[in-house]
Order: sequence, then structure tokens, then C-alpha cells
Amino acid sequence: MTAALLLAAGGPAAAGCRLALALGIDVSRSVDAGEYRVQRDGIVAALNDASVRAAILVPRDGVALAVYEWSGQDHQALLVDWTKVGTAADIDRVAAAVGQAERGIAGPTALGAALDFGRALLARAPDCALGTLDLSGDGRSNDGPAPARVQAAAGWGRARVNGLAIGGHETDIAEYYAREVIRGPGA
Repeated sequence: MTAALLLAAGGPAAAGCRLALALGIDVSRSVDAGEYRVQRDGIVAALNDASVRAAILVPRDGVALAVYEWSGQDHQALLVDWTKVGTAADIDRVAAAVGQAERGIAGPTALGAALDFGRALLARAPDCALGTLDLSGDGRSNDGPAPARVQAAAGWGRARVNGLAIGGHETDIAEYYAREVIRGPGA
């Protein structure tokens, strides 16, 4: 998240905001309590980081944030719907909402469905110059559509997708995310 925000700080402005940033948190069965905390607390820590706050609060056009959790093909739940953040109080509200969120129902790992949900979320984002989905997870997709099929589908526009592979369950998970998740200019 830090890199996306810092890059957007100097990027072109649109009518509504500089960056629409959607964050997807893996809550599938393979994610243990520690990995869940790493994801959730990592978002909160980033939002409380001075350099991230400075990037968000650049005095022009702001940033819009949305946060969701995902697991199985039919489990994606918004924790924070699109929220335009332009003040420290706005950032505090988003950080508090994420920090206080209860973990949703664990299920299989439907990475393609998580990507598809993120794509739909970006499609209804505020009018921003850039759209980015940061998707974290700890394993390969084992439910729902294949991530590559979702990535190949229309409707992504200029959106970037960054992948954050967490945990050590699978030795080559970072390579899998690079191949199956990451897409777009600057991702």
C-alpha cells in the first residue's frame, strides 16, 4: 500500500481523486490468526505511517480507499466501502474500521473470485486518475474461476493489481502471485 500511495502522490489528478485503492485481505482457511493479523494490522500501521499519511494528504484531489476480505468463491465482504480520505480524521476512521473488523468466515482460497470482486469494486470507484487493487493472500487458488481467466477478462481498464504473498505454506507463492495476480502498468 505504501508504494501505491507514494507513487500516486506525484501522479496526475482526475476530477475526483488521484488514486482509488482497494485492499483485499485473505481470510481463507489456510490463513492462520497470525497471518490475518499481519494483513489487518499491516493496513492499520500503513495508514498510521507518517509517509503514507503525507502521501494521502497531498493537498490536491485526495485518495479513495476500500477494504474487503475474501476467501471462497462466494465470500467477499466489504469492511470499508469507498471512502474519500483527505484529512487525518478520515484516515483515522478508515484505520479504526479496519482495526476493529471481526474476521469473516474462513473458506477455500478463491483467488480468481477475489480478483473479480476487486475489479467490480474498482469499476464503481470514485472518478480517480489511477485505480489499484492490492490483494494479499497465502496460497494458490483452489476454488472458483482461475485467476488467469479473470485477469484476461475485459473490464480492467488501466487498473493495476499488486499481489502480496504472505506466510510460508507454499515455497513458491511469491512466484505464483507474480504470474497469476500482478498486472498493469507499474504493478
